[in-house]
Amino acid sequence: MIDTLSLALTHGLMLLAAWLLLRRPDLDSEAPPPRHWRARGKPAEPPAGA
Repeated sequence: MIDTLSLALTHGLMLLAAWLLLRRPDLDSEAPPPRHWRARGKPAEPPAGA
């Protein structure tokens, strides 16, 4: 009984977390990531391999 309860509880919480994450509106946005607060106005450097 306790094993079933603990499995149901943990899986239910994981399902709730996944459902709430998938409902986020920012998953569909193509906005650039926010600038890092340490950048202080400097332009972002491209990756070394690009």
